[in-house]
Parts: sequence; C-alpha cells; structure tokens
Amino acid sequence: MKFIIMCCIIMQYTINIYAQHTFKAILRDKQGNPLQSATATIKLLNKNALADSNGFVIMQNIPSGKLIVTFSHVGYEEKSISLNFPLSNDSAINVELYESEHEENEVVVTSTRSSRSIANIPTRIETISGEELDEKGNMKPGDIRMMLNESTGIQTQQTSATSYNSSIRIQGLDGKYTQIIRDGLPLYSGFSGGLGLLQIIPLDLKQVEVIKGSSSTLYGGGAIAGLVNLISKTPGEKRELNFIVNGTSAKGLDVSGFYSQKFNKVGTTIFASYNHGTAYDPANIGLTAIPKFDRYTFNPKIFFYFNKNTTANFGVNATYENRIGGDIKYIEGKGDSTHAYFEKNKTNRYSTQLSFEHRVNDKVTFNLKNSVSYYNRSIQIPDYLFSGVQISSYTELNLNYKKEKSEWIAGINFLTDKFTQGKHDTIIPVDYNQNTIGAFIQNTWNVSKIVTLESGLRGDYQNDYGFFLLPRLSALFKLNSHFTSRIGGGLGYKTPNVFTEDAERIEFKNVLPIDIKNRDAEKSYGGNFDINYRTTLFTNKVSFSFNQLFFYTRINNPLVLTPLANGYYNYLQPKGFIDTKGIETNIKIIYKNFKLFVGYTYADVNQHYATTTSFPLVAKHRLNNVLVYEIEGKLKVGLEGYYYSPQKLNDGTTGKSYWLTGFMIEKLWKHFSIFANLENLTDTRQTRFDTIYTGSITNPVFRDIYAPVDGFLLNGGIKIKLH
Repeated sequence: MKFIIMCCIIMQYTINIYAQHTFKAILRDKQGNPLQSATATIKLLNKNALADSNGFVIMQNIPSGKLIVTFSHVGYEEKSISLNFPLSNDSAINVELYESEHEENEVVVTSTRSSRSIANIPTRIETISGEELDEKGNMKPGDIRMMLNESTGIQTQQTSATSYNSSIRIQGLDGKYTQIIRDGLPLYSGFSGGLGLLQIIPLDLKQVEVIKGSSSTLYGGGAIAGLVNLISKTPGEKRELNFIVNGTSAKGLDVSGFYSQKFNKVGTTIFASYNHGTAYDPANIGLTAIPKFDRYTFNPKIFFYFNKNTTANFGVNATYENRIGGDIKYIEGKGDSTHAYFEKNKTNRYSTQLSFEHRVNDKVTFNLKNSVSYYNRSIQIPDYLFSGVQISSYTELNLNYKKEKSEWIAGINFLTDKFTQGKHDTIIPVDYNQNTIGAFIQNTWNVSKIVTLESGLRGDYQNDYGFFLLPRLSALFKLNSHFTSRIGGGLGYKTPNVFTEDAERIEFKNVLPIDIKNRDAEKSYGGNFDINYRTTLFTNKVSFSFNQLFFYTRINNPLVLTPLANGYYNYLQPKGFIDTKGIETNIKIIYKNFKLFVGYTYADVNQHYATTTSFPLVAKHRLNNVLVYEIEGKLKVGLEGYYYSPQKLNDGTTGKSYWLTGFMIEKLWKHFSIFANLENLTDTRQTRFDTIYTGSITNPVFRDIYAPVDGFLLNGGIKIKLH
C-alpha cells in the first residue's frame, strides 16, 4: 500500500513538472487604450509573444513553477510581474504600462495588413503621426497637399495655374502611379483623384502611412510609385472633442470639428468641415493664384463592439465644393469681352465604408471590408465643358493566421470602376467600365532575432487587360540595438485610363478614349534598400538617427498623351520605358527641447524611347530642413527651409531653382492653443522669375507650374481640445 501511495505522489510530482500551461494578458496604457504590438517575455524560457490590435497577448507551453513575465512597448516603461504557474484561473490578466519620459512613442502601422509596430515591419513604411501631424495641420488646416509635399522624396505637382488642382509624385514619377487610399480602401483614383489632395482635411486623421516603391502586391493596380494610406481616428476610452478655426492673409477660412466617444457597446466619430477661399492674385497679373471656393465636408462613423472578439464600423463621407479660378475681374463680377477667362470645378463626392472583424480564436482573425464611392465633377472653361460620374466599389475578405514565429494573411478582393462622361460634351466619350478580381497571400516570418522576412503574392484578373501575377519580398535585419536595414522589391501594374496629370492640365479637352485593343497595361518592377542607425551622444544628452535609402523603379511601355495634327490628344505607347533611381537621406537630431530634421532627395528620372531625355517636372535635388523648439504642452516653434533644383518643363525649357522658407509658432494651454504660420517668407513665386502663361489674358495658354504662385501667406487660428 505504501508503495502505491509513493508511486502516486511521484506521478503527481512528475505531472506538475512537465505540465504545460497557457498565459493570457491584455496590455493597455493609462488611458485604457490597447497597446498593439507590445511584447510579453519570459527571459528564463527565452519565450516572447506580440500583442494584437486589442492588446491581447497569449503565451503557450509554459511549465509549472515561479516565473517572471516582462512586458515592454517602445515609448513605455518596462514592467515585470512574478507569477506562479499554473495560475488560479485561465482568464487574461490586465497589465497597464506607463509612458516613458525618455523615449518616443512607437508607431503601429496597418498598410501591410499585419498591424505591427513600424520597428518590426520588413516593408519600409514612413509615417506622419502624433505631434508631427498636428504641427503640419497648423500650416494647412484645409487640405493635406503641403503635409505631403514637405516629406522627403514626395513632391506635389500643381496641374492648374488658376484652380490649384494638384497631384502627388513619389520619387519623381507621375501622379497616376501613386495610389491614395483611406483606411485601406481605394477612394481617390481615376477621375476622383484630380482634386483629392485638396479635399482631404487632416483634423480627423490619426496618421498617414507612406510606402515608396511598388505596392501593387498589397493593393492591386495603380501603386507603382507608391502608396499613401490615410488612417482615420477611432474612438478611445475617453471622449475627444476638437475644433480648429483658421484664417489666412488671402482671406481664406477653415472651420473644422471632430468628436469621438466610446460607450459600452457602441462608439462614434463625427467630423465636419467648412473651407472657404477668396480669389487671390498676389502678382497682379489678373489671374488667380488661389481660386474662389466653398467646400463642405461631413463624415459620421459608428462603431459596434459586439464582444471582445467581434467589432464592426460603418461610415459615410460627403463632400460638396464649388471652385472657380481664372480672370480675377470676371470672378469679382467685373468681366467683359477681354476679362472673360475662367475655370470652374464643381464636385459632389459621396462614399461609404464598412468594416467587420471577428477573432475566431487566439490565432485566427477574419476581416471583411467594403467601400462604395460616387463622384460627380464638372470642369468648365469659356468654350468647353467636361463632366462625368465615376462609380466605384471595393470589397475584400481576408483571413489572418498567427503563429508564434510567423503570420499568414490571405484574401480575395473585387474592384469595380465605371466612368460615364456627360452627354452634353461634344468629343468622343472617354467612358470605361473596369472590373478586377484578385487574390493574395502574405507571410511575415520571424526567422531569428536578427532577420524577419515578409513575402507576398497576388494574382489579379482585369476585364480589359487580362491577368497579372505580382510577387514581392522584403527583409528586415536587426543587426544590433543601433543598426537595422531593410531590402525589398516587387512587381507592379497600372490599368490605363485618361485621368492623368497631363490630361488634367488641359481640362481633358479633345482627349480621345484609350484604344483598349491596341494598348497594354503599364507594368513595372523595382526595389529599395535602406540602412538605419540610431544612437545617443554626449552621455545620452543627444538623440541621433540616420536613414539612407537607395531606390530604383522601371515602368515598361508607359502610355504617353500625345498631340495629333487634328488638334486632338491620344494616348500612345511608344516602345521604351521610364525609370527613376536615386537616394533619400534623413537625419534627425534631438537635444533637450530642440529637434532638427534634415532630408535630401536625389531623383534621376528619365524617359528611354528613341532617345533618352529627362522626365519633366522633377527636381533632381531637393533639400528639407526643419528645426523645432518645443516645451511639452506649452509652446512649439518651428523654422523650415526647402530647396528645389531646376526642373525640365514640357515645352523643352528649364525652370529656375528656388528656396521656400517658413515659420510656425503655437502657444498651448490645457484645452486650447493659438497658432500662427508664416509660409513662404521670401515670397517665392513663379510669377516673380518666370511666366505662367503665353498668349492673351482673354485666351491664356498655361505653362507648367513648377514653383508656388501664391507667394507669402500668413495663417493663424485657434484649436480647442476638450476631453
């Protein structure tokens, strides 16, 4: 009997030793917000796990005994807890981390769908978030054009001299090769992209994520040069109520409000904005540098928290705008037979966004999202009217599967894009109806502590241009605590439509539809490589970071808008290619309350047809300098300077080089702040050193706009933040 009892005791002891247990925790900050991508570590066992978007973290196969679990997140103080396994119950424990006073908050990115911290993503992603987004919003509260233009490697190109219409160029490539999306949904492409940069207000944005280089594997056609993902704010545990009122020396006005709150099972965000511009001609040439416009934006969104595993949200966006530029006497109601030139843009934009997410278990998450967009725009000049309606939709279903060392994401999507030109227009309609169905799979694999690989494969079938197979591969090397490096590349494609910078510049007048049977989709390949170095200097008094990027992209058989002998324009496809190659250098230095940012871009963009020529409207050399002085919660002061080297123009001439400088100051209190921004202090204008049109003021023929036309501007206002 004693032998049997002894065997039972030994067996029980053996079971306790070899028993494997599970540990669960929910990581939050002191405001109750989940800490996505925070890490839980048991150093004794060399085990770690990453928190998901809800701050939920799970560790399995833990032996019995007393162990120390350490929780960490960049920008937060490390926290350790001693636990005795097995725990008394298997429910998740709540862990609260506090922000560090000596580290910058980590940024979590979503553009690669894996929702990891930016430090752990193999794909190179740049972000504008937090205080930087807030500061740039002071400079141009009415749109995001300036915010993007002041980033290294990005240049916004003004396509209309009098109406301010602009597009975005990444690493020197035409704006049609950059895809702008919102919360992962394509809402600003084709006809609807023409005024997109001018109709996006930054107040309700949480952050902006930029991927440079081919991103077609991630989001399909159109992202050859890169991708800009606008991330909207979501409700937090505490109410947020923000207002901004801004006025300009050009008699412009911006009034925006944002509200968000999370209740028990429901949350909401509501954004509304009114933006007004007055016709402005600082050069006294009789043409508007800033048009007269009125724009109204309304964007309500509702969030449902069914349980800890299931969430959903639904939003509606509505934008209405009337914009008119041209002869300032005509706009002021003093027009006559001489002063009769105008350019009117009328826009109605409506879209819906739907997202549903369900976590099946600790490893599997299912996501469904959809958007439907209606865009109606008319462009009118004295002897011509172009108008049309674009209706597009996007639906995606994806599945996320997480393992200890890898993450799989697979999905399918369906994109529709239909444009119908107004019946009153006299030229051949440029209507199109494009449908694309695609499937993709992506894997992120933590090969070791040093190496992380991200690979992806997409297959798209497009009804006009057939099938595209798009692989991509990126790698992250964490060499030590100071050095990291990324290398990546992939294939891309762009299905043609008539809505390009060149066509926008001539208001689509006499542009012929694309000959689908005799044209191919534009295809590309490219890659980039960067090196990052971070350290502290002078006994930790100075923080120093350095990033060096090398890039190359090639586009085969690009479509070129070509004038014909009969006065029409046709998209031809000459044999050859366009390529861009160059470098981007970014340096950041922080000393006490001072922050210095220095960025340099070298972009060598060329057209290789029968002969090789420089691609027009590209500043081969750009220099960005920003110095910020900040007393946390009290004062922000910024000084900036940007250099643009000479640019080749479409008429064969070369523009002048120029500098832009600015100064910003903001005084903050607990619930409100006042700010002022002096933009373009030296009054740099193309009209001061070059012309913007030829011909008469009655019938002007506009040249390329490569420098500002609005000159020095002062804007200032008040921001109110209530919680």
